[in-house]
Amino acid sequence: MTPNREDYLKLILELGGDQKKINNKQIVSGLDVSAASVSEMISKLLKEGLVEHSPYQGVQLTETGLASASALIRKHRLWEVFLVEHLHYSWNEVHDDAEVLEHVTSETLASRLEAYLDHPRYCPHGGMIPEQGELIHEGEKNTMSSYPVGTKIRIARVLDERELLDYLVSIQLNIHEEYEIVDAAAYEGPITIKNDTKEIAVSYKAASTIFVDKL
Repeated sequence: MTPNREDYLKLILELGGDQKKINNKQIVSGLDVSAASVSEMISKLLKEGLVEHSPYQGVQLTETGLASASALIRKHRLWEVFLVEHLHYSWNEVHDDAEVLEHVTSETLASRLEAYLDHPRYCPHGGMIPEQGELIHEGEKNTMSSYPVGTKIRIARVLDERELLDYLVSIQLNIHEEYEIVDAAAYEGPITIKNDTKEIAVSYKAASTIFVDKL
């Protein structure tokens, strides 16, 4: 499987494509590619039996696609943990190098890396790390943008995408922090969140890829 195909499978899974349909617009945004490129790749994944497609709804991973995506994400997230904990990368720096490493990592190396790291269950971005052969089901979580003003939330997981992570570092928003949504601007404007120490205006695009727990 080519790295390009792998990136699509991983993103579809990260967006919840193990349990629901993911539309092309979400994939375009997550991978920063053209709509035509997404349509072309989806056609290839359909032919290979890795996704199912419903008109006007989007794509969902098949069992084969989910197994492939879970194995890829396992390797990627193990390397992210290693880079953060042992080479002192920040959480927005790890993606690109982990992306390179995952593509050359055998199952034997992944298992030894997992043991060396003492079997971590989550990556620096809040994503689940499955054991060998285990399928990832992150569990149903809504994004920040789906909740109304007045909702109290905890940052649970963010999409593993370099531009997003750089943005979150720039606004000083971190995993596990708790906030209240205090404002949501009209026409997909920024969403303002606040706690006892800071107030942050989060762009609607970012808020749509930040998964939260409702408190």
